[in-house]
Amino acid sequence: MSEPHGLSRAEPLLLVAVGGFAGAVLRHTATVAAPGLGMVEGAVVGTLAVNVLGSFALGVLLYEAHLAGALSAETRLVLGTGFLSSFTTYSTFAVQTSGLSPALSVGNVAANYALAFIAVVLGRLVARWLS
Repeated sequence: MSEPHGLSRAEPLLLVAVGGFAGAVLRHTATVAAPGLGMVEGAVVGTLAVNVLGSFALGVLLYEAHLAGALSAETRLVLGTGFLSSFTTYSTFAVQTSGLSPALSVGNVAANYALAFIAVVLGRLVARWLS
């Protein structure tokens, strides 16, 4: 059996990089395009919005990838590991939460986790309905 070519070993990294670049650019664009969503009484709505939307998309993607088998491994790398990992943002969520008052911090954490979880479940339901 011959050794895989160097480029074929780098392909997964390149796929994740391309998806990651696109996800980060779209997240930044969403923040710039909707400056009114930035802060509402100290809670960051823009970060919440991208986290919930990304979680919904990941729910659709994972349902299709693992249960319906409609997407290739390369597509999952570009979209799931690359794009959606950069589009959603745990680090920004953590930093923004640490700057809030204790009551708003609890609300922000609860909203991000609860709504993101619900979004994943809804994404799976939508994917099941479409397939």
